[in-house]
Amino acid sequence: MSHGHGPDGHNHGHSHGHDGGAHGDAGGRRRLAVAFGITASVFVAQAVGALLTGSLALLVDTAHMLTDVAGLAIALGAASLALRPPSSRRTWGFRRAEILAALAQAAVLLAVGVYALVEGVSRLVGPAEAPGPGLLVFGIVGLVGNVVALLVLAGGRSASFNLRAAFLEVVNDALGSVAVIVAAVVIATTGWQRADAVAGLVIAVLILPRAARLLADSASVLLESTPPGMDLDEVRARLLEVEHVEEVHDLHASLVATGLPTISAHVVVRDVCFRDGQAPPVLDALQRCVATQFDVRVEHSTFQLEPAEHARHEAPTHA
Repeated sequence: MSHGHGPDGHNHGHSHGHDGGAHGDAGGRRRLAVAFGITASVFVAQAVGALLTGSLALLVDTAHMLTDVAGLAIALGAASLALRPPSSRRTWGFRRAEILAALAQAAVLLAVGVYALVEGVSRLVGPAEAPGPGLLVFGIVGLVGNVVALLVLAGGRSASFNLRAAFLEVVNDALGSVAVIVAAVVIATTGWQRADAVAGLVIAVLILPRAARLLADSASVLLESTPPGMDLDEVRARLLEVEHVEEVHDLHASLVATGLPTISAHVVVRDVCFRDGQAPPVLDALQRCVATQFDVRVEHSTFQLEPAEHARHEAPTHA
């Protein structure tokens, strides 16, 4: 933690506790690389199966897996970019690459889900024939591959948006493979061809809610919304309890990337603090407050300490 004085005579404090985060570590990249290899192999197998069987369920699951392959490739690239150090042009480095990758994956998943719904309804009206035994083989191949990929990703799924997105997509693929297997068994035992369309619709229902949630979470970060779990009203109240603090305004909080929340504020303190050396301890107390007293702990904080009269010089948007 360091602090200093700005050119306007006000104290500015910054704590620099971020160190690249868990999302950019080598372990996360290794998980993504292994999952990518497995998923790409299963995708090729399922693509062949979709061509041979003409199954909607297998076709949709294959299309979904194609987005997984692309998404994992993007996520792997984003994890590597996130390791690049900050520069004078990009002060956060490429930490937000993971958010852009997750946003792209979510958008593609939504498109696949909508297609599956439309095509599934169409095939319920006019079912196409799909061979049950062939579906069963390729469904099992897909399920085995997805389970292995899930085991690889499971340990790191909470480390970043990228790993979370990858894990959710593989979960959806695994459930999709289960739906394909069920459809294959139904077709083989009863001859009811609409089971393939029903399985396709089930896969779509699995895709859409999770994709929408991931899209919303990623967009929230890009819009610099308050980090989930942080109550700014409570933060303001706690800051006002710090000795010598009279007012807190221009309070902002956002999430740069996974594990990197930031907060900034203008803090009005008693005039005597600028004369008797109390400003530095106040700054320390403010930073200690946001770093230790909340569920979302903020190690990168910026506080501008100012006398009450400074309000006359600020723009009206500072509130």
